[in-house]
Amino acid sequence: MHVVILGCGRVGSALARSVDRYGHGVSIIDQNPDAFTRLPADFSGRMITGVGFDRDTLIQAGIRDATAFAAVSSGDNSNIIAARIAREMFGVTSVVARIYDPRRAEVYERLGIPTVATVRWTRDQILRRLVPDAITPEWTDTSGMILLTEMTPSASWVGLRVSSLEGAARARVACVTRFGEGLLPDAHTLIQDGDTLHLAFPKARAAQVEAVLKSGPKEGLPA
Repeated sequence: MHVVILGCGRVGSALARSVDRYGHGVSIIDQNPDAFTRLPADFSGRMITGVGFDRDTLIQAGIRDATAFAAVSSGDNSNIIAARIAREMFGVTSVVARIYDPRRAEVYERLGIPTVATVRWTRDQILRRLVPDAITPEWTDTSGMILLTEMTPSASWVGLRVSSLEGAARARVACVTRFGEGLLPDAHTLIQDGDTLHLAFPKARAAQVEAVLKSGPKEGLPA
């Protein structure tokens, strides 16, 4: 997939690094070329100097091939204009805009453009929308040791009990999102196709938990 990002500030640069690290194509746009110094030397994406809602600038950034666009510059107006151009003119399906003004954010949400705010939370929420396989916490305890994050299990877990997955992953399923509604599972709850699991686990075990959910149950695991 290819992601275009408007704004190379704290959020934009962190987001670009994360997308690049997950092996996806990324272009980042900023009017100030000095902003790109926030990116590491090994950043493999494209850095485009220009106005983020300018058609030619967006084309140079690869908007025609983009599957996702994030507008995270410092200006609400620039972000919403660029987001609407990306979605309405170029047909980008996954579009997210950062809006500082909460009243404006509500209006744009009703227009169908997801909006988010604050630096770290913004990066994580946008990354979850752009790169679904990224582990991004919904909640972290004050020590930073425990994460709560949403993950989708592989199809091989369908039909097995939540308790079986908890035992294999050594994680707690706090709740399940099923058909858009929340469900508090018990030991007998069966995992269904399309379920999103909200798991709590130690941060140090994130890679192992992800591996268990993707690889599926081991042979002989009870249903």
